[in-house]
Amino acid sequence: MIRVRDLHSWPSTEAEAIAVQERLRPLVRQTGLDRAPATAAGLDVAYVGDDGALVAAVTVLDVTTLTVLDSAVVHATTSFPYVPGLFAFREAPALLRALERLRVTPNVLVCDGQGLAHPRRFGLACHLGVLTDLPSIGVGKNSLGPYDPPGRERGEWTPLRLDGEVVGRALRTRPGVKPVFVSVGHRVDVESACALVLRLTPRYRLPETTRTADRLGRAG
Repeated sequence: MIRVRDLHSWPSTEAEAIAVQERLRPLVRQTGLDRAPATAAGLDVAYVGDDGALVAAVTVLDVTTLTVLDSAVVHATTSFPYVPGLFAFREAPALLRALERLRVTPNVLVCDGQGLAHPRRFGLACHLGVLTDLPSIGVGKNSLGPYDPPGRERGEWTPLRLDGEVVGRALRTRPGVKPVFVSVGHRVDVESACALVLRLTPRYRLPETTRTADRLGRAG
């Protein structure tokens, strides 16, 4: 069972949210995984209309077979404003509720978003990782910073930079296809994160964790 640590109340203003990120950022740990994960959770949020209604979906996959072992869906409404860099305050509360409903505790969380590749180095993957104390990684569809295109072959990568600092990697998961953007969330290092993303992308650009969670959320 996943237990969420009570480290902060959920803010209602941009200033309060930034203060939470600044306070929790030092809790992020960049460490190698103790062992190769057997299970990985995909987390995704689908918005329904323009009134803040959303569907938070979580799937747990067997990393070897990529079969879905468990899943949970939460319907919610957020009142926090749409502010770049503060998406966690719209999405994390519902995602945490979905995680708490799982019967299978995943070895690692794979978030559809950013980890350290964030203006304050505390994206959604960091936030969820710190609150659950589970290893977590961010796999973004788009880059928040500059990067040189990696080589065309699967597995090639280049550094992802933000404000002159390396914050992750642009990782090629399919030959000749746009890379994904991998960054540390919590209790993992970038080498382990990229190795896991490659295991989760045998056929498509995006990890199967993200793809199954996205399908679940759209159906939910």
